[in-house]
Amino acid sequence: MIEGLPTWLPDWCVENLAAPPAAVLLASAQMASVFGLRLTDGQEVAVKSREDPTGRTASCVAAQLHLADHDYPCARPLTPVTHVGDFAVNAELWRPGGQMRRGDSAAEARLCAAEFARLAAELEGVRVAPPLPNPYWLDWDHGGQGLWPAKRFLEERDQSLVPDFVVDCVTRATARLRSADLPCVLGHADFEAQNLRWRGRDLWTVFDWDSLAWMPEAALVGAASGSFASTEIPTLAPLDSSAAFIAAYQSARGRRFSPEEIEVAWAASIWPAGHNARGEALFGSDPTAGRPLREQAAERLRRAGA
Repeated sequence: MIEGLPTWLPDWCVENLAAPPAAVLLASAQMASVFGLRLTDGQEVAVKSREDPTGRTASCVAAQLHLADHDYPCARPLTPVTHVGDFAVNAELWRPGGQMRRGDSAAEARLCAAEFARLAAELEGVRVAPPLPNPYWLDWDHGGQGLWPAKRFLEERDQSLVPDFVVDCVTRATARLRSADLPCVLGHADFEAQNLRWRGRDLWTVFDWDSLAWMPEAALVGAASGSFASTEIPTLAPLDSSAAFIAAYQSARGRRFSPEEIEVAWAASIWPAGHNARGEALFGSDPTAGRPLREQAAERLRRAGA
C-alpha cells in the first residue's frame, strides 16, 4: 500500500485499469481529489474523485472523451464514471507538460479568446445531457432562495462581512442575466490560466472538464473574458482586456453578437469576480478579485445594461 492514497484506490485501479499503483506522480485535493499515478504495468494516469449528487459528471466525461477523439488538446478519459460511496470516480490519461501563461493584457486576451472560440466550435458536435447544475461560481440561475447558490462552506460564514458593493453588483448582473432570452449551449465555465497549459503560443492541454456548463454562449464568453488571466489566485481582468476578449471571440467565430448578447457577456463577466470577492471577504483574504471589481463595477454594469 502506497502511503497517502485512499484505501479504496489500489483495488479500484486493478478493477478498472488492470494494474495497481506503483508510484504517485501528483496528489491534489481542491474541488476534486486528483491522484497522478504510475501503475505497475507502466501506465501513467490521473484518477479523479469528487462529489456528484446530480450525476452531472457523466456528461462532462462524455464530452471530454468526444473532444479527445477529435484531437482537441485534453487528457483522454480511460474509464467511464464509477461510484465509490458518494463519490464519482474516473481515470484519464496523464498529460503532463506545457506552461501556464501569465498576463492580463489585451494581446493575451485575444490569444485565449481564439482558443475559447475553437473549443466552442468543437463542443457544438457534442450530444450529452446538460451538466446541471452549473458550477457554483457561475450559477446565477440556480433556482433557489437568495442571490447565491447553496454552498455550505460559504453559507456557514458571517455574510455581513461581504461588502455591499459586491452584493449590489452581483444582484444587478444577475437580474440582467435572468432577463435574457437566449438559447443555452455547452461550454467551459472555468477557462482561465490555471487550467490551461501552452507550448509557446500553441495550446497543449485544457484541464477541469468537470466545469462544463449549460448556459447562453454570450454568458460563457463574458465569464471567460473576466477570468481568463486567473492563475493560482483568482482575479478580474482589466476592462480593455475583457473587451478585447469579447471582440476576438466574435471574430474567431465569424459572427457578431447581438446587442443583448453583448450585455449578457458583460453581466456574466461580473459573476466569477463577485463570487471570488465574496469568498475573499468571508475568509479574510486579500481582495485580489474584490479590488478590481470595485474599481470596474460601474462600467461593467453600464455595458451590461444593468
